[in-house]
Amino acid sequence: MESEIKILAQKYYAETVALRRHLHQNPELSYHEFKTQRFIAETLTSYGIPHAKIANTGILALIESTQNPHKNTTALRSDHDALPIAEANNFSFKSQNEGVMHACGHDAHTAMNLTAARILWDLRDKFEGTVKILFQPAEEFVKPDGTSGADMMINDGALQSPKPQSIIAQHVNPHLDFGKIALKTGPIMASVDTIKIRVNGQGGHGAQPHLCIDPVVVACQIVLALQHIVSRQSNPMDATVLSIGRISGGVAFNVIPQDVELLGTLRAYNETWRYEAHGHIHRIATSVAQAFGATADCVIERGIPFLPNDDAVTTRVKKAAIAYLGVENVLPIEAAMTGEDFAVYAQQMPACFYWLGVRNEVEGITSGLHADTMTIDERALEIGSGLMAFLAVSELGI
Repeated sequence: MESEIKILAQKYYAETVALRRHLHQNPELSYHEFKTQRFIAETLTSYGIPHAKIANTGILALIESTQNPHKNTTALRSDHDALPIAEANNFSFKSQNEGVMHACGHDAHTAMNLTAARILWDLRDKFEGTVKILFQPAEEFVKPDGTSGADMMINDGALQSPKPQSIIAQHVNPHLDFGKIALKTGPIMASVDTIKIRVNGQGGHGAQPHLCIDPVVVACQIVLALQHIVSRQSNPMDATVLSIGRISGGVAFNVIPQDVELLGTLRAYNETWRYEAHGHIHRIATSVAQAFGATADCVIERGIPFLPNDDAVTTRVKKAAIAYLGVENVLPIEAAMTGEDFAVYAQQMPACFYWLGVRNEVEGITSGLHADTMTIDERALEIGSGLMAFLAVSELGI
């Protein structure tokens, strides 16, 4: 099966590149991927693969073996939304949508998942079981109520009838050389929450601070005090990040403003501690403001949970990847405090998320994710599409 998959991945490589370039040229923001959805559906139809539109702008495809489709079920997931970034690359296939760019590799993810689906469809008489192919929208932006694209897919039944025993996703990594993948068991990505604090004071003349309640000074005190949550209130063994990324307020150099807004993020690997930290943030923000005669309105928008790689599934994926790529191309990796809404699936069922190398220093392909010059070594598309198909077949064989 391995050799047959590799032959098909190579056979379809040129088309996989074309798929990726079309998607790259036509990026759409989260929750607005209507043309992308139509393109995915049309591509699947051309392959003869049954599918349905779900989650507003998502697609669910179903590949049932002709042998014994009910034996086992696994799932492959990709994402297809873009970012509000103006592309700085000068490719012939650069973004045609001004201010929108596939700077996180979701174009590549979708192209590889389409080709993986095609490979599996071609070989459906040679394995037993069913593979669900999830083309998910809205990975990049979680709604204020905490709903992400993954939630929408699950709510629309993507993991039901039949229910997969496992789910697998890959993500391009510009810091990892082309030809390699990296993965680990256990926590691999952090939870992501948004902190919004408005400090309300009393504005006035900058030369008369005694007649004002300066929200700028109070906001600075809150920023410093919040760091005690990480350094003094969290267990040192629980990785936590609390960063304030924006302070905004004021209109002139000599005017004390009426209010100041803080915007930040909380990242964690412990769900119990994560929500305890929410309480600490509220308490510190409001009490520090009160101590200086101000008030603070604090809102924490719950985002995605942390992403745990299931031990058994990840061990199987590693073994299969070694068989497909060679042991020298399957590397360990440390956990990161970045987030991924694949975590929503991983919190509900056994899952594995791994990184696919797309870096090529000789060709100058080194820009990181979310950069306006981000791109990939497209040879990784052949590796990623074939590997995903092989991992699916391997999972069905357990």
